Amino acid sequence: MSEIAGQTGLRGTPTAVVHESYAFACMRCGHGWEQSYEIEHHRDGDGQEFVLYVADGRVVPSPLSRPRCHNCDGHVVRIMRAGQVSSVRGAADPHHIVPQAGPVETPQVPAPPEEPHHWHLSDLLHSFHRKAG
Repeated sequence: MSEIAGQTGLRGTPTAVVHESYAFACMRCGHGWEQSYEIEHHRDGDGQEFVLYVADGRVVPSPLSRPRCHNCDGHVVRIMRAGQVSSVRGAADPHHIVPQAGPVETPQVPAPPEEPHHWHLSDLLHSFHRKAG
C-alpha cells in the first residue's frame, strides 16, 4: 500500500478511515507536540490501494516516514503513543497541584523460606567411603 502526500483538490471517497494520534518529541531541541490524523484508505483508477494522512483538514506526509520538528526542523524525532507529551506538560505546569502524601504504612513482609540445602557430590559420596580400621 502506498502513500500519496501533498495531494490537493478533491480526495474522493475513502474506502475506510482510521483515526490515530501520536506524540512527538524532538531529540535536537526538546520540543514536544501531539497530532491526530485521519488515515484515509483509497483506491486509484487501477484498483491499487493508497493511504492519505489528513491533519486539521489538510493532506500531510505520513508522520511515521520522516517526521520533522515544527520548532527547529530537526529530523531526529521520537514518536510515542498519544498522551505522552500532554502528561509531561501537565506535570510541569506550575498550577498543577500534587496532593500531599499521607501517613505511610509499612506492609508486613513474611520472612523468606529457609534456603534448601545444596548437596555437593562429596556429600553424596561420603556414605560410600570406607572407614579406615
